[in-house]
Amino acid sequence: MALINSVLSWLIKKRIHQIELFTKYPHEVQTEWFRKLMQSARDTEWGKKYDYRSITSPDQFRERVPLNTYETLKPYIDELRQGRQNILWPGEIKWFAKSSGTTSDKSKFIPVSQEALEECHFKGGKDMLSLYCNNFPNTALFDGRGLAMGGSHRISEINTASFYDGDLSAIIIQNLPSWAEFIRVPKKSTALMDNWEDKIEMMASETIPHNVTSLSGVPSWMILLLKRILKKTGKSDILQVWPNLEVYFHGGVNFQPYQEQFKQLIRSDQMNYMETYTASEGFFGLQDHFHSRELLLMLDYGIFYEFIPVNDLDQDHPRSYGLDEVDTETNYALVISTNGGLWRYLIGDTIRFTSLNPFRIQITGRTKNFINAVGEELIVDNAEKALTIACKKCHAIVNEFTAAPSFSQDGDKVTHEWLIEFETEPENLEYFRETLDNALKSLNSDYEAKRFRDMVLCPPVIRKMPKTTFYKWLKKKGKLGGQHKVPRLSNDRIYVEELLATLETKEQTKI
Repeated sequence: MALINSVLSWLIKKRIHQIELFTKYPHEVQTEWFRKLMQSARDTEWGKKYDYRSITSPDQFRERVPLNTYETLKPYIDELRQGRQNILWPGEIKWFAKSSGTTSDKSKFIPVSQEALEECHFKGGKDMLSLYCNNFPNTALFDGRGLAMGGSHRISEINTASFYDGDLSAIIIQNLPSWAEFIRVPKKSTALMDNWEDKIEMMASETIPHNVTSLSGVPSWMILLLKRILKKTGKSDILQVWPNLEVYFHGGVNFQPYQEQFKQLIRSDQMNYMETYTASEGFFGLQDHFHSRELLLMLDYGIFYEFIPVNDLDQDHPRSYGLDEVDTETNYALVISTNGGLWRYLIGDTIRFTSLNPFRIQITGRTKNFINAVGEELIVDNAEKALTIACKKCHAIVNEFTAAPSFSQDGDKVTHEWLIEFETEPENLEYFRETLDNALKSLNSDYEAKRFRDMVLCPPVIRKMPKTTFYKWLKKKGKLGGQHKVPRLSNDRIYVEELLATLETKEQTKI
């Protein structure tokens, strides 16, 4: 295995040179991919509608092609799912990544072309390993197995053809080359199981005997699996089960709220954590160095990027910016055009550039996950950072949380109501509330202004939720596992009221 590890490490690091090239020539690489996308899709129904043959510049593209959401592209995607082809992208599309993004009841079905699989998602996975090996040249990653927590998929028979719906992670696992089965666990049939409670049990049983050196998956569900493994083995530390475990590749949600839990489950200062930015729509970013959480924007994955200042999204025709026009001060909504047939697509994520040479980003939240009841403009990035500060000062650990505005009956009082499920509760919940409030003030000047003397926005309300509340809520909604996650912030009270309805009494948990 040592020889295999050395050979694979050498092969995988060959990609580093190409990564260095696109960081050195980012605009040229993006221009080249823009041309490839226009040329590839020019004879599709969409390409003919907007005359891609005559588009010669990104400016023409922006002027001619409207911004799109899933709702505007849905009629075209529905046709693809009925068996028609050459609509948004040339060639046959048989895979559709089922995604809700949040716990919404409406599912999205994102078309996944063969080009998107190979040039984007698979490439991103390979680059993840390349960058890791480059940062840790003495790694023994390939001496053992990688535990990958995937989703599930099903087959839909439409017009005598088979079309596959499922989480993106399940689609990737289903399409992995046969040799990949020798370096990953659990077996494919287990990884693709539909019933998540049975899957956790099976994954624990199958993976315990192996020499696992890496983990990958969404933090909330990985924690569930690791806790089950500790319970089955009677161990107190995952390294007692897998002593050669060295890295956890994570994505899907911000890792910071889960970090303390992982430190309790994996008690080693030598454990590495590498963040990825991937979604059903594409693979966008990777942590290329380990002294900060910045993500390198991956520019050669068949994706053309545009960026719209979040504050401009309410305009009828907001102007988008190219890489050559962005700055490090603005919060941007991400717009993508891809080799899967998504055109000028608002993915729903917001990002901020931390560096322009090379282009590195931080994910700041979602365009629809925020609280702006009185002009406070609280975004997910503020909330998660403030919660981290409060947890550190109060020696608390949070499992899950969500927050929404709360209005008094006469409408003259507004506050933010936080529903928090603690793994380790703070000794003084009132002090925790004050610390959270002060952290939010320090991070968001609009929030601070609205909180001045409680004139516009009152102090936040904390409701301590029983353990497993969020898990049971997700289960009831049929949203266990995969990419399903709890919405952190909402400008309405739909999620909060659903969660509060699960309690026997509200007032007992209110601080």
